[in-house]
Amino acid sequence: MKLQFDGWVFDADARQLLLGSEAVRLSPKAFELLGVLIARRPNALAKAQLKDLLWPETFVSDENLPSLVSEIRNALGDDPRGSRYVRTVQRFGYAFCASVEGDARPAPPSPGEPSFRLILATREVVLPDGESVLGRSREVAVWLDSASVSRRHARIVVAAGQATIEDLDSKNGTRVRGTRIAAPTPLTDGDEIRVGVVRLLLRRLTESPTASATGSSSS
Repeated sequence: MKLQFDGWVFDADARQLLLGSEAVRLSPKAFELLGVLIARRPNALAKAQLKDLLWPETFVSDENLPSLVSEIRNALGDDPRGSRYVRTVQRFGYAFCASVEGDARPAPPSPGEPSFRLILATREVVLPDGESVLGRSREVAVWLDSASVSRRHARIVVAAGQATIEDLDSKNGTRVRGTRIAAPTPLTDGDEIRVGVVRLLLRRLTESPTASATGSSSS
């Protein structure tokens, strides 16, 4: 998903912040925070809520969050006294305040064909047919930035309209609907998956052929 604002491009899939064609460096946590604020705009998010999203079930210093905000502002050339991008909400939290263009959404499934997606705090990942590995390695299909996640933690296999998840001998385990799995486990729409301490939601979306045909005939 690519989003644009004032000449900037936030590319969630490539994990890049671009000014024109030039990549601007952000630490992984600062990039994640920027993604959360953009995704929830124009709503302001409380500091406690942001901490839970960025460091789930982990104690961190109160200085960590303002430090990430300062890093984002420095990268964007934003002034906290007259913010164009990240607004401070006194005694509450932060909000993204710029206008954003290019809100891309994944293409809808073909009529009658299910589409599987993982919903994370900052992004939505479409799971194609075949194997998608989840883990902390930058080389996997679904990258999860948490020390609780193994480099190759689990895999989801989509085949014949069904999705199955399997733990890959991870250190902290994989849970589906609150239960740690020990074998390949079928997934259903709305299942909560916990990879280490990272929470994900699986959605199984299907567009009926009848609905598609009705929409076409009425246009």
